[in-house]
Amino acid sequence: MEKGAAASANTQKIDPAMEAKLKVVDWDKDLVDWQKPLLWQVGHLGEKYDEWVHQPVTRPIRLFYSDFIEALTKTVWYSVPIIWMPLMLYLSWSYYRTFAQGNVRLFASFTTEYSVAMPKSVFPGFFVLGMLLWTLTEYLLHRFLFHMTPPSNSYYLITLHFILHGQHHKAPFDESRLVFPPVPASLVIAFFYTGLQIILPEAVGGTVFAGGLLGYVLYDMTHYYLHFGSPHKGSYLYSMKAHHVRHHFAHQKSGFGISTKFWDYLFHTHMPEEPHLKIQ
Repeated sequence: MEKGAAASANTQKIDPAMEAKLKVVDWDKDLVDWQKPLLWQVGHLGEKYDEWVHQPVTRPIRLFYSDFIEALTKTVWYSVPIIWMPLMLYLSWSYYRTFAQGNVRLFASFTTEYSVAMPKSVFPGFFVLGMLLWTLTEYLLHRFLFHMTPPSNSYYLITLHFILHGQHHKAPFDESRLVFPPVPASLVIAFFYTGLQIILPEAVGGTVFAGGLLGYVLYDMTHYYLHFGSPHKGSYLYSMKAHHVRHHFAHQKSGFGISTKFWDYLFHTHMPEEPHLKIQ
């Protein structure tokens, strides 16, 4: 498995500006036992965890002893559009028809006197708003949750960080862990859907959610492509791939945008442009 992952990473034609040179690891002398699941070991690394997790390797990672639970933490990239695009299309059509009936009013739960009727023409606006809100959500989650620095004396927070995102930085070429697996993803997606239904009228919240769901699908597909795709030099995706490679191998505490750099520039977490950098 290790040779297969390494071959997949090394057979890509990578521009020198985006070349990721990985440190050679003596597996027998590493801080963890690679013959056993890593999830229950990393919490014991303490103050050594942060440095260790940001030294990428080309071999895949096993998290759990149970084959069943382990399978739930992995997926193929195409499972994301296959599962979530039909749901996005169904919700979009359903809520557009609700708007078309002319019964949707904004602020009706607070006041009937000043509520605002929502015609079907606002549907595209709410849908695009959902897509834009997803890019902000993506940035905030990546920056403040996925890249939190767990206390060195907290076994459980280190373990939580590793399963949320640390394992991806440790094994960035593990294809089975590059997109969000359907089972845990369904829990997060249900949380966002319920939240939007609570704070917004059903059709408005559902439309914003549908746009956000499309944004999520595009995000996950983009993320996979940034790791294994070969975009044309000078293209938008080429710029984003270089941006993401540098996030993994040189500037882990900045460059949190995956589908856009906009929020990095807005919140001053962008990386300095280094077009001829060869990542060490």
